[in-house]
Amino acid sequence: MSAFIKISEQLGYDFRLLKEVQRINAEQMDRFIKKIQETLWVLKDKKIGVLGLAFKQNTDDVRLSPAIDLCQRLLKEGAILRVHDPKAMDNARKLFPTLTYAETAMDAVRDAHVVLHLTEWEEFRTMDPDVVAAAVAERRIVDGRNALDPVRWRAAGWTYRALGRP
Repeated sequence: MSAFIKISEQLGYDFRLLKEVQRINAEQMDRFIKKIQETLWVLKDKKIGVLGLAFKQNTDDVRLSPAIDLCQRLLKEGAILRVHDPKAMDNARKLFPTLTYAETAMDAVRDAHVVLHLTEWEEFRTMDPDVVAAAVAERRIVDGRNALDPVRWRAAGWTYRALGRP
C-alpha cells in the first residue's frame, strides 16, 4: 500500500483512499496490541505463543504480513515469542532471523502466558483447547482472525479475546 501511495504522490495524485486504508490498518494493529496488553497487563518478559506468520492461510508468503509487524512490536515491548507456521517459517526466518521458531504449534505455545492466533490455518482452527491447555502456563488466547469458536474455548476454561468480538 505504501508503494502505491508513493507512486501516486510522484504522479501528483493524492490517493486519500489508500492513505485512509493504511491508517485504519495501523489502528487495527494498535487495537490488537491493546487487547494483548489488557490480557497480560505487562508484556515485558511474558511468553507468547504465536500461531501463524503467513499473510494468509495456505501460503508461505509473509510479505506485508501483520503477524510479522506484530511480532516486531511485541519484541520491542520485551515479550518473549515462540512462533509457528505450517508453511511460512523459512520465509519468515529470512525477514526476521531473531525470532524463536517452533517446529510444531504445541511447541510454540508451551509455557505461554498467552496464545495469539494470527493465520487461519486449519490445524490451528481445529486445535483442542483442552489439549492446548496442558501445554500453556495460562489459558489465555487472543484470536486475531476471529476463526476460533469462542464458546468452545471458553467452555474449556480459556480467557478468549478477539478483535470485533466481546
